[in-house]
Amino acid sequence: MVITGASSGLGLQMAHGFAEHGADLALLARRIDRLNEIAEAFRAKGVKCLPIKCDVTNTEDVNNAAEAVIKEYGKVDVLVNNAGSSKNAGVLDMTDEDWDFTIETDLTSVFKVTRAFAKYMKEKQYGRIINISSIYGLVGNKALDTVAYHSSKGGVVNFTRAVAAELAKYNITCNALCPGFFETELTADVLKTEYFTNFMQSTVPLGRYGREGELNAAAVFLASDEASYVTGQALCVDGGYTAI
Repeated sequence: MVITGASSGLGLQMAHGFAEHGADLALLARRIDRLNEIAEAFRAKGVKCLPIKCDVTNTEDVNNAAEAVIKEYGKVDVLVNNAGSSKNAGVLDMTDEDWDFTIETDLTSVFKVTRAFAKYMKEKQYGRIINISSIYGLVGNKALDTVAYHSSKGGVVNFTRAVAAELAKYNITCNALCPGFFETELTADVLKTEYFTNFMQSTVPLGRYGREGELNAAAVFLASDEASYVTGQALCVDGGYTAI
């Protein structure tokens, strides 16, 4: 199975979750030194792991990564499009450059990676594609201005639906996970502030941030044979944020 953005955060957490269920891993990220360290740790536990340096916004990198996975494993059963980043600003202050960066990193990359790997899934008439969106792909927010992030993650949700409908005839499912507030390298500085902690406690029914590993079960489910009739869905793992 393939996970992008796997050198830290939710991507690395999901890699551990899949490894616990016997998956062979192909981990993609830009930080190859970090990936090599992670791969060594997995191999020490008896898990097959292929680290691949890949900028998911670069078409050549993505296509080369797909070829490397097929050369190593002969197929790809599961793809998790997890890589992403964003530049935050509101609609009145967002620059063209920051808008383009966010859309390219969080949405266009999902298209490029899916295109590269899904053709191999089509050949095998089997595949599970899991796109990591966000609760902010479904709703707005009053805590901070981040219009490009909302737009890109909303695009991921509807991209997921389009791909699910298009590739169903090849026995390929495509679903989105929409995490709530999880602490990662990208979010820690914001989530640890008193302001955002107070916002979270007033808007998340469970009253806390997501804990390490709490996204894993949803990802494993969507990748499983038991989820073979689930496609085109956006599953929230958000402590109830989108329920109110």
